[in-house]
Amino acid sequence: MQTQPKIDFQGLEASAERREKIIHQIERLEERYGRATSCRVVVKGPGGHHQTGGLYEINVQLSLPDNREVAIERTPHLDERFQDFDFALNDAFKRARRQLQDQVGLMRGKVKQHEAAPSAVIKKIMTADGYGFLESADGREIYFHRNSVQDADFDDLKPGMRVSFKEEEGKDGPQASRLSPIGREI
Repeated sequence: MQTQPKIDFQGLEASAERREKIIHQIERLEERYGRATSCRVVVKGPGGHHQTGGLYEINVQLSLPDNREVAIERTPHLDERFQDFDFALNDAFKRARRQLQDQVGLMRGKVKQHEAAPSAVIKKIMTADGYGFLESADGREIYFHRNSVQDADFDDLKPGMRVSFKEEEGKDGPQASRLSPIGREI
């Protein structure tokens, strides 16, 4: 960390034991991520607040490179576990670790990509029997049943229609477990 962490105690004694526990949590963050440039922790002691009476509130603010920030400022909502300082501290830093992990991933360019559902064309349909076959983009034939059709009525499907689907391995080969029309209304 480029600057010393700032720890403020409001409404309670700034004991050495509590300060050490907070420093330990900050060190754990630095060991794992090491990207914070500054840190400020505010500990509000249990008091007569109308929303959080008797509960600890711990706010954590971390500054990161590229003007990014992690801020944990949520006030506990009548959860009696927050009457315990250690629980409140662990909860705040657990949430800070999760947000810091997300921010570091963004800074490193690691953004979770969701794969698009594969698409296919309905090749054959046996309306009376309740099943059909798709032709996938790679030329494979994939079975589907009327129960796998979503966002449409099975009886309205026609050969040549484009669909998206989720593929599974059935006992007799590949099959579509979810199938939805693409592009045009049915």
